[in-house]
Amino acid sequence: MEVLKEKVEEEEAAEREEAAERAERGEKTKRPTEVRREATTMTQEMLRDLERKLSEIEVSVPEKLLTFTKDTIDTSKLPLSYQSNTLKEEHLLQVADNFSCQYSHLCPDRVPLFLHPLNECEVPKFVSTTIRPTLMPYPELYNWDTCAQFVSDFLSMVPLPDPLKPPLYLYSSTTVLKYQKGNCFDFSTLLCSMLIGAGYDAYCVNGYGSQDLCLMDLTREVCPLTLKPKETVKEEEKAPPKKYAIKPPRDLTSRFEQEQEVKRQEAIKAEEENRRKQEEARLLEQENAKTDPLHGLRVHSWVLVLSGKREVPESFFIDAFTAHSYSTQDDHFLGIESLWNHKNYWVNMQDCWNCCKELVFDLGDPVRWEYLLLGTDKPFLSLTEEEDEGMNDDDDVEKLGKEDEDKSFDMPPSWVEQIEISPEETARVDGLIKREETPKTMTEYYQGRPDFLSYRHVNFGPRMKKLALNSAESNPRPMVKITERFFRNPAKPADEDVAERVFLIAEERIQLRYHCRSDHITANKREFLRRMEVDSKGNKIIMTPDMCISFEPMEHTKKLLYQYEAMMKLKNEEKLSRHQAWESELEVLEILKLREEEEEAHTLTISIYDTKRNEKSKEYREAMERVLHEEHLRQVEAQLDYLAPFLAQLPPGEKLTRWQAVRLKDECLNDFKQRLIDKANLIQARFEKETQELQKKQQWYQENQVTLTPEDEDLYLSYCSQAMFRIRILEQRLSR
Repeated sequence: MEVLKEKVEEEEAAEREEAAERAERGEKTKRPTEVRREATTMTQEMLRDLERKLSEIEVSVPEKLLTFTKDTIDTSKLPLSYQSNTLKEEHLLQVADNFSCQYSHLCPDRVPLFLHPLNECEVPKFVSTTIRPTLMPYPELYNWDTCAQFVSDFLSMVPLPDPLKPPLYLYSSTTVLKYQKGNCFDFSTLLCSMLIGAGYDAYCVNGYGSQDLCLMDLTREVCPLTLKPKETVKEEEKAPPKKYAIKPPRDLTSRFEQEQEVKRQEAIKAEEENRRKQEEARLLEQENAKTDPLHGLRVHSWVLVLSGKREVPESFFIDAFTAHSYSTQDDHFLGIESLWNHKNYWVNMQDCWNCCKELVFDLGDPVRWEYLLLGTDKPFLSLTEEEDEGMNDDDDVEKLGKEDEDKSFDMPPSWVEQIEISPEETARVDGLIKREETPKTMTEYYQGRPDFLSYRHVNFGPRMKKLALNSAESNPRPMVKITERFFRNPAKPADEDVAERVFLIAEERIQLRYHCRSDHITANKREFLRRMEVDSKGNKIIMTPDMCISFEPMEHTKKLLYQYEAMMKLKNEEKLSRHQAWESELEVLEILKLREEEEEAHTLTISIYDTKRNEKSKEYREAMERVLHEEHLRQVEAQLDYLAPFLAQLPPGEKLTRWQAVRLKDECLNDFKQRLIDKANLIQARFEKETQELQKKQQWYQENQVTLTPEDEDLYLSYCSQAMFRIRILEQRLSR
């Protein structure tokens, strides 16, 4: 309405100026009453036309915000596991109901547990069986951050029907992926299934979150597009001074002036920092004034990743809506009721008076976390050494194990089908199929977009030359023309559904071609002259009929107000198209830069069987040989250990008493003395044997000395020499 009033006032002023000019030329002017009457008539006509247009507008809730109900899901082709329960699942539901009754009796002030909501076929399913651990066959979906980003980008957020209660329905991940929408519990279930399949120790959490977290409100967050990666500045190596180099000229600048300039810059920075802090304090006061009446009561679901597996050093939270990771001490998470994975269900028995900052995520502690089933892979609560000494009775352990075995119940397998994601779905969320780029053009082809965009062609002009050496990002190519084509939108009439849109940026024109109706031969066309909103003098430019040229039947000729609104909408869409084309150009530059880095840093792949050239295999083999050698040395040392046979008689792990140590010493010394005696007796026996054999040989020589040949005498002398050597060695060993 204000725009109409401004237009009427401007038209009246223009008419008064025209009348004054006519009066100067002596022409007959209209009376002021006639002018006012005509202006009033025109205003009434425009108001009636505007009222008619407003009455024809149907206000509807966007499709993304519609509730994801079972009525929108086709359940006719779902498998049997979705439509019924097995005997083991029925037994599990009975166990869960019994657990819920006991929990409600012992904790009457707590809210009911979220145990077995209905699935898309209205069949109650336990929440742990809704998780289907799946390892995706794509390397990009192996880490937690890429998995979370895929879930956040691929699915559309649907708020909970009641922000104070968990949902009545929890759909399977296959259905959520098919319709690409879900609430926070659907997001968390899908993300938890992917993370467990990838080897993470992940859990779905039912708790309470802040308003921003539950509504996916990121207005207070820093825009990630504004964050630039830190650039590492490489220090240039100074060349060593030459002996006969020319001395640089003296620095004649005043140090006093430099110091004053530094102080002035510091004062400016301090003033800007003070102003920024004041602005932040003012915004914080405004935010605190807008308190959430449901603070601490809003139900939300997220994912908990515990440390240990996949080299996770510290436990953290993941909000599946935004794919952001948070510390377990973050203020966005106000409390936890329960959590679960594909094997068990735990209830939080700790007080959340300080949000989640003081919660201990030791699921093996039954005091802090009450578990539903005994069949869990979580370790028991760690005990101290003093408490552990009283748990050495094997009979008690066996009895306890038998009692637990009698009460244990294994979790049934998941009723959800295998989660599958086609390559077309991990690829891109903007529907881009192909992109072709030349030095002067860029063409993109799309499919499956909600705005029905199928084709975009951008013509570039010559790049502006700048004196500074700027990169292509800071000096992009100017866009001259953008051509966009759209698929048929069945929700709109053909003569109002744009088929082709051309932005002639340099000429400041916008051309539209609509889809052709089935009963028409030609399609409607329209062309807008996109002029500036103000002229060179700063005056506002009024929308005139000559700024829109239409080729359409007379009954479809639009009013001037409709043409003005359409032109303003097209101007905003032109800005959006130019921004998207600029992002595409940056993406291409990033891909080219990455390929250049890969080509420069290429390395040859050597087979693991090539042990001489493969350094990793060689290092691994040497490490294994070193480990085996060290193990062999330890075994040799163990064999040479004199105390090993005596220590083996005692129970392993026990500390020696003084009496046992003294007895062990005496036994070891007696054994050593006996071995020395046995060894001395053995040496004495060998000495006597060698002496007797030498005497026999000498007696034989004296008896046959006359008849011996020179060879026999040489053999005799050699034998005597060796025998005397052995006897001397035995004498030395015996005396030692």
